[in-house]
Amino acid sequence: MLICQITDTHIKLPGKLAYRRVDTAAMLAECVRTVLALTPQPDAIVLTGDLVDLGRPDEYEYLQSLLAPLEMPLYAIPGNHDEREAMRKAFRSGGYLPEQGFLQFAVDDWPLRLIGLDTLIPGEGGGELCADRLAWLDRTLGQRPNVPTLVLMHHPPFPTGIGHMDKIGLKGSDGFAAVMARHPQVEAVLCGHLHRSIQTQIGGRRVLTAPSPAHQVALDLHDDAPSRFRMEPPGYMLHNWAHGLLVSHTAAIGSYDGPFPFFDADGRLID
Repeated sequence: MLICQITDTHIKLPGKLAYRRVDTAAMLAECVRTVLALTPQPDAIVLTGDLVDLGRPDEYEYLQSLLAPLEMPLYAIPGNHDEREAMRKAFRSGGYLPEQGFLQFAVDDWPLRLIGLDTLIPGEGGGELCADRLAWLDRTLGQRPNVPTLVLMHHPPFPTGIGHMDKIGLKGSDGFAAVMARHPQVEAVLCGHLHRSIQTQIGGRRVLTAPSPAHQVALDLHDDAPSRFRMEPPGYMLHNWAHGLLVSHTAAIGSYDGPFPFFDADGRLID
């Protein structure tokens, strides 16, 4: 199973730039073109939050038009820039989101089970896994303890060292770590929010954040790091499940020279 993770797309209305600078729609369109050029194609797409910028229904409509060329199944969770009910309506046709309550789900149609978590606190930048959400996660994981599983969530359950982002981090991360420690079938936890590729372990499970196809949070490892972004190379991630092993790749978006051979026609290293 090959899974493509796209996160933090921050789509605004047509003609609007994020922070008056970033053409997030054009950059997502380029991401879609890059993914469509992959061989083999991903089996599924996961979107790990901050899909739109202001949570407006017409932003979700525009987002879906940009994603339309991707014909593989798509699974989305909310981030702090999303609006729960507008997102529920926009993605209702996928059939995996509940009709009410938190936008959480379990999908059992693949070799890897997919569990999506809702860490949204309406009106706030930070996220939360409250007692109800943690209990749902613990219960849902306990239903299929022998099936390898990916957990999807927007806010990473660990301090990143980037001061302004940690101030809008995740409440309930200790409870999440305890749940992870009880469920060794979790192969990885895939997150967004940071607009960067970061890796660690929580509760004995691998946790990764992915870069954005648009702007990236500035890499500033100070407690008082100001809230800033950089136009570093955009990216996405590919997670390949094969032979009982999950291997994750961070991939660049765009067209680049190559591929070029390392060896000549006689099998000798090109000098």
